[in-house]
Amino acid sequence: MRSNPASLQFVDSDNLLTNPQLLNLLIAENLTLVAPMMESRSLYSNFWCGITPQVQLRQTSVDHLSTLSELSAKHSFLIPPLLSQGYYKRTPDYQPIREWKRLGCFPVPMVHSTFFLDLRRESSRDLAFYPPHPDYSWAFDDIMVFAFSARQAGWFDTLTKPRDFMQRNKFTLEMQTTSVQMYVCNRDHYGFLPVPLKAQQNVEDETESFIHTITEALSEALNTSQLQALGIEMLPGYKDPYSGRVLTRGEIGCFLSHHSIWKLVHQPEHSVEGVNNLVEADYSYWTLAYALSQQGAQKLLAVQPLTKMLPVDEFLPIMFNKHPKSVFTLDFSDLRLKYKQHLAKVFLPFEPFHILT
Repeated sequence: MRSNPASLQFVDSDNLLTNPQLLNLLIAENLTLVAPMMESRSLYSNFWCGITPQVQLRQTSVDHLSTLSELSAKHSFLIPPLLSQGYYKRTPDYQPIREWKRLGCFPVPMVHSTFFLDLRRESSRDLAFYPPHPDYSWAFDDIMVFAFSARQAGWFDTLTKPRDFMQRNKFTLEMQTTSVQMYVCNRDHYGFLPVPLKAQQNVEDETESFIHTITEALSEALNTSQLQALGIEMLPGYKDPYSGRVLTRGEIGCFLSHHSIWKLVHQPEHSVEGVNNLVEADYSYWTLAYALSQQGAQKLLAVQPLTKMLPVDEFLPIMFNKHPKSVFTLDFSDLRLKYKQHLAKVFLPFEPFHILT
């Protein structure tokens, strides 16, 4: 590493970058601290648009809080960010940025996981993960500490009383407003990151989550012309039943992996006698695990699903005629798949096990 590097790119080890021009694109933005918007299989990303207030002031600031507020309202200046700091807050600005309905680079209170820092800017010298800023007194969290240092970079405030304070009852406020503004950019597609685990999840769940991230990243390489060369076309008019979004690259990659398995199912069938807990299945939004017979694989492949692709989670319910959107079933003429649901809790995270024949 150079002794005096001009810039620094932070990338978490489980973030996968897919845009070879990423550094050039971020440098071209000419910003001190900027993050490329990372994608996931949910609305989760590497930026926040809001922070909940969590006021915890130094005593000297508490004494003058009312005066600061009055001066701020009267003279239209910004109260330093040391007066509030909290955690993630969903705002109306987040989803339009995350879904590319608004394009550009946007000032935000938090970026994390993957971001670019221009070290040529003097204000960047005050940024740090450790030690925390002297005014930081909340739970130690790396991204919160770093964001606080950015908001505090270059800030200082001094409240002094003039000698004739008793006569004029006024304060003199001196401030330097050179805090480092964080930005997130979504002008392009840059890469993927996994969705955070819940408290009750374990290492196996983390592995599965990262596999989904890898699938998304690998699928990003499939452009429209490559998909057409493979004979893949999207089902006309398809939108996700819950979110209303179109088919994602990750869902395309997921379908292709299932499709390749279907073509490999050639083993002779063996009937299983005395199997209990089998019931007629209904629509399930999530395909977690299933056993597929040779006859079932032939039925799935017979309808040429790559020519009218939609998520495999939606395709399978269509094939046994249980999808809630009946309009999709019109594109598949053969709905002969027999679908049984095993009620035994054998697959984490305890979703039903499905048998397709």
